[in-house]
Amino acid sequence: MKRAERLHALSEILRRSGVRGVSAERLARQFEVSVRTIKRDLEALENSGAPVWSRPGPGGGYGLAPGASLPPVSLSPAQAVALMAAMSAAPDAPYADLAAAGIRKILDVLDPKTRARADELAHRVWVNALPSSSRAIKSALEEAMAEQRVIRIRYTSRDETTTTRDVEPVLFASTNGQWYLVGWCQLRNAMRWFTVSRIERANVTRTACSGHTIQEVGEPPANARPVATTSRDL
Repeated sequence: MKRAERLHALSEILRRSGVRGVSAERLARQFEVSVRTIKRDLEALENSGAPVWSRPGPGGGYGLAPGASLPPVSLSPAQAVALMAAMSAAPDAPYADLAAAGIRKILDVLDPKTRARADELAHRVWVNALPSSSRAIKSALEEAMAEQRVIRIRYTSRDETTTTRDVEPVLFASTNGQWYLVGWCQLRNAMRWFTVSRIERANVTRTACSGHTIQEVGEPPANARPVATTSRDL
């Protein structure tokens, strides 16, 4: 059994064990590997983001917190490189840093042979990405969107006019190579599109958004669509 397959099977056993847990010795017998190997696998699962818990002493063992996270997945070298290339080519995308961290967790649990092949293939893909916006600004925008709180931005428009505005974030949009924050501008009392690269400062306030919806933005362009969350959307 390949390591990635074993990690997947291991996470399922831990998940099914519930609050009882299962000992490393029992897992080692089941997978026909050493206890040391099982403990390395458990550490790899934890490093990948799986909520592994342990209970020492007689009757103790290991388990997964209910509700958890995704189990490890098996990728081909080409799939791994596709994920890396997508993130490298879009460093300014919302939540790109979190996506990159997620990809690193997936790569960390690949079996060594697949990881080596992915690394070799990655060197055959060159990316010339545009400069990214300030990390502080991106973090503020991402937090405001996720928490649905008003964000105060210092913004310079195309005519070089600089204003400070309170904006209720509604969505992020990408078109013609630019990322936009779309939200309700309290200064103009209307929905506005703000080019992220023109935002010079951003601070999340404690004020909750008043409930403006995506429908108020209007229909997306014919060649635009929301980010896919299910396989049928891809």
